[in-house]
Amino acid sequence: MYPHLKLDLQFFAGEKTEKATPKKRQETRKKGQVAKSSDVNTAFVLIGVFLCFFAIGPWMKQHIMNLFKQSFQVYMLQEVTIDGVHLIFMDILLQLVLVIGPIMLVAVLSAFIGNYMQVGPLFSSEAIQIKLNKLDPIQGFKRIYSIRAIVELVKSMLKIVFVGLITFSLLWLSMEELLVLSQKDVHAALSFLGSLTVRMGLIAGAALLFLSVFDYLYQKYDYEKNIRMSKNDVKDEYKKTEGDPLIKSKIKQKQREMAMQRMMSDVPKADVIITNPTHYAVALKYDEGKMDAPYVIAKGVDFVALKIKGIAIEHDVATVENRPLARALYAQAEIGDPVPEEFFAAVAEILAYVYQLNNKVN
Repeated sequence: MYPHLKLDLQFFAGEKTEKATPKKRQETRKKGQVAKSSDVNTAFVLIGVFLCFFAIGPWMKQHIMNLFKQSFQVYMLQEVTIDGVHLIFMDILLQLVLVIGPIMLVAVLSAFIGNYMQVGPLFSSEAIQIKLNKLDPIQGFKRIYSIRAIVELVKSMLKIVFVGLITFSLLWLSMEELLVLSQKDVHAALSFLGSLTVRMGLIAGAALLFLSVFDYLYQKYDYEKNIRMSKNDVKDEYKKTEGDPLIKSKIKQKQREMAMQRMMSDVPKADVIITNPTHYAVALKYDEGKMDAPYVIAKGVDFVALKIKGIAIEHDVATVENRPLARALYAQAEIGDPVPEEFFAAVAEILAYVYQLNNKVN
């Protein structure tokens, strides 16, 4: 009657307005899709590397100076042979590894710490898999001219301006010392340049770390927005994990029916049916080989109680009216449970009466 209303409802049901479920978050995490800012990693690497420079800078300078001296005083004077060149190359390579190795190690550790602080322990091979759809020029064009690309461009410009102004300010404040640098000896010049470089690196890293906080908040917001789910998605996920509610209700109904059939099939085996007389019915059985006390084999209220009494009449099972006992047994004993001790005397009296009655009939 109102097709446009139906279409509107379908549209709103498919609109992604719901927060992602824990299952959806776990699935996206397995795919490597997490809220992460690359600026945080860059800032940690910068700060870590330049702190390393600050810590071992004098040792690095001395090592490099010794390498230069050795190159001019030893290597240049040796006879040029294939074996000699090979030994010189390996020696220089070893010296460079000793100098650069700590820096590379600190860079790797800093990047690992930056990642761990953002996403915790995570390894996903899916994130590094080759995806052919990324080679699609149309999709690539959409990515280049998307809102996200514009945001990334604005962020890059802000980083360049912000970090550039800070480092330029530091250079400007050191301008007088830079102008007289040519008048200093090599050791003093290298010490000053090293100190200035470390200061610029640490300040740039701190500035980038400050900006990365805002970038991380934006990445968090963008991630939450991208993993939102529609109402239909939430329903479908619930059906997959918990099962279709309609099917589950049918299964439970079938289970109740089967349990009812089993219970009714046991009623003819009862020794006595204790009734309310209209609302409650409890079927008891005494079997010395199975249990020391009488036990409940069926019970029910209202319609079920009437059905139990009807089956009892059909199979000549004795029925005894005892309102308080029927209510108490129904409330305190489940099917298969023995009669509670406080009712032993009352039940024993009823069973004795039933056995006596059956003997007279026989």
